[in-house]
Amino acid sequence: MITKNVIVPTGILKIDDLIKILLSYCNKTQIDLVRRAYAFADSAHAGQMRKTGVPYIQHPLAAAHILAQMEIDPQIVAAALLHDVPEDTERTLEDIEKEFGADISNMIRGITKLGKLKYRGVERYIENLRKMFMAMAEDIRVMLIKFADRIHNLSTLDGLPEKKRQRVASESLEIYAPIANRLGIGEFKGLLEDLSFPYLHPKEYREVKEIRDKAITEKNTYLNQTIKITKEKLNESNIKWVDVHGREKQLYSLYQKLQRKNWEVTGIHDVVALRIIVENLADCYAALGVIHHNWSPLKGRIKDYIAQPKPNGYRSLHTTVFTDDGKVVEFQIRTKAMHEESEYGIAAHWHYDEKGARLPAKDLRWAEELARLQKEILTNIKDLEEMKVDFFKNRIFAFTPKGDVIDLPEDATPVDFAYSIHSEVGNKCNGAKVNDQMVSLDTPLRSGDVVEIVTDKNRKGPSPDWLKFVKTHLAKTRIKSSLSTAQGSWLKSFLKPKDIN
Repeated sequence: MITKNVIVPTGILKIDDLIKILLSYCNKTQIDLVRRAYAFADSAHAGQMRKTGVPYIQHPLAAAHILAQMEIDPQIVAAALLHDVPEDTERTLEDIEKEFGADISNMIRGITKLGKLKYRGVERYIENLRKMFMAMAEDIRVMLIKFADRIHNLSTLDGLPEKKRQRVASESLEIYAPIANRLGIGEFKGLLEDLSFPYLHPKEYREVKEIRDKAITEKNTYLNQTIKITKEKLNESNIKWVDVHGREKQLYSLYQKLQRKNWEVTGIHDVVALRIIVENLADCYAALGVIHHNWSPLKGRIKDYIAQPKPNGYRSLHTTVFTDDGKVVEFQIRTKAMHEESEYGIAAHWHYDEKGARLPAKDLRWAEELARLQKEILTNIKDLEEMKVDFFKNRIFAFTPKGDVIDLPEDATPVDFAYSIHSEVGNKCNGAKVNDQMVSLDTPLRSGDVVEIVTDKNRKGPSPDWLKFVKTHLAKTRIKSSLSTAQGSWLKSFLKPKDIN
């Protein structure tokens, strides 16, 4: 009853397992390319073994298998098969370019630049992350391969020493998963989190899994009945649906929600949610009307992420209702394109539809900004923690009174909001209204808040106290810069010209 998307392969894979997936969306020429890439990689890695005791070729084959399930461009699938060749064999990038062309060799060059991202002290670790951020901005396809590579490595962590398992899982949860989230790739985010979770919090993992399994067992019967009724009601209203299915909440995501709810399971209604996939935008709202006509919605539980998408581009309608037997069910309603974007995010740009056309890419300005900032500030672990807040933490979106969207990290304040608009708005900030109510400047903002900054043109600059609560690197640097300039001006006013010279 519950549908799943990308499945991490287990056991021994064969090239035919990969080809079987590719046949659903690739032509003969593209499949021949993948076969050649496999043969090249298999020959290059001949005799090499993984620490789990299986032939090394199983790793790139598994990474390619993960990407193929997302119907990714076969060029990227081929690059995934070849991604470890220059690093681990005698074959070179020049050999690969001669055999497969510049595009594939450039992707592998990006992977090779990243190296193995080994922990060799703080300085080496920071340098590795810098390389990753730069590679992401230069060619996001490199990150898609890196995600698939990391997901398979996480699935085989038992073959590594305990200390290394902890390191890999921690990095995956703190760096890779948030990047996947920012790129809108829900599939990769969920896999990276859930595969890391048991190694970092084994006790909590077992508890959460037991809670979810019990909820699924209890809900399966009436959810199947709800799906049947939903399809009937949509048909009666002549709404063409592509699919109606159940979706179980990812374990780590459920863990985070349980923490926020003080482990009160009864307050969580989306352990299993129903998804309705429809043909077009109008049908999304029509389907919402049908659901509300048949079942009573819970007050405050209707969310329109189509009119107001999340910062990573996620679009969907969410509503929670009481079904006929009093059970509470969450529905998520979206078009097929919205569904692909929510699962694949930026990867949708290289996801082939039925006509072989590529879907539009996401806005990657934040990735370019991350690449620029790492040059300026990423020199130690403290800087990394600051960048995690700016780029990797959960995001919220707040609005100006004119409706402009401001993308901020979770728990950002009105002062962060002000500096995101303009440095002078921040420097002259004297107060703030959130949803027409005056609030203190250190108030954490929530997604959907309408924020109006009250400025005072006579204000001389920011307060040093703001540095105690602002969250963004932008706000911190602008405040420090303004305070430094003001201090310099104050000092000059007490010095004679000859003293200054």
